[in-house]
Amino acid sequence: MHYQEYGDKNATLMVFLHGGGVSSWMWDRQIQYFKHYHCVTFDLPEQGKSNNMKGFSIKNSAERMIELIGEIGSGKEVIVIGFSLGAQVAVQMLSMNSNLITYAMINSALVRPVSIVKKLINPAVKLTFPLTKIKSFSKYQAKSLFVGEEYFDTYYKESSNMKCDTLIRILEENMSFTLPEEFYKVKSKILVTVGEKERSIMIKSAKDIVSANTNCTGIIMPNIGHGISFINPNLFNQIIETWIQNDHLPKDMIRIN
Repeated sequence: MHYQEYGDKNATLMVFLHGGGVSSWMWDRQIQYFKHYHCVTFDLPEQGKSNNMKGFSIKNSAERMIELIGEIGSGKEVIVIGFSLGAQVAVQMLSMNSNLITYAMINSALVRPVSIVKKLINPAVKLTFPLTKIKSFSKYQAKSLFVGEEYFDTYYKESSNMKCDTLIRILEENMSFTLPEEFYKVKSKILVTVGEKERSIMIKSAKDIVSANTNCTGIIMPNIGHGISFINPNLFNQIIETWIQNDHLPKDMIRIN
């Protein structure tokens, strides 16, 4: 699995897990901000520079991530920040090793299976997949993901190089993920975040995660959609920093009880 290290290698380890349809470049603004940490970005299997790896699954990705973090961050406090698909991998990691991670931010993780949509993924992707090679369609997709112009060329290159079977596999994994039974045992300090403008199933998923473990703090971010690290990277970075350092969150956030 491809990964890249940044910042102070003697500092606390901060791991970033990207969402589906993008790769580790989505964390550029965070890497710049958290340069006083030992930051590591990973490209999940079959995505980004890990595109030669076979058979992406959330569980297998979590297993490999646990191994790599053990090697890279031996003896360190570990912070894991996951977005969307990466947040699902983070939830799986926490459930598989309850002591490895000190802090985890779970941003926009779907944990309610969408069985009806899952059945449609295979035929729908095969029908529309040729569109991913068309720049105008990719620009529309990039805009829906809040990917800015400065990252579009990278986004387009990766999306047009992705195999059809890979996209189907990623979407099926995403749409069928549920909270592991062991999640309630996790001892890490967990911040669960979701945007107020996200789909209702995403907000319900955030509430499910918070209710499943007493170490979770949950917030709904006002006027934010799916992709806060792109939409408002400064706010995203500040939320992480103040939560980790001072156990404090902005007053205008909506708490999940």
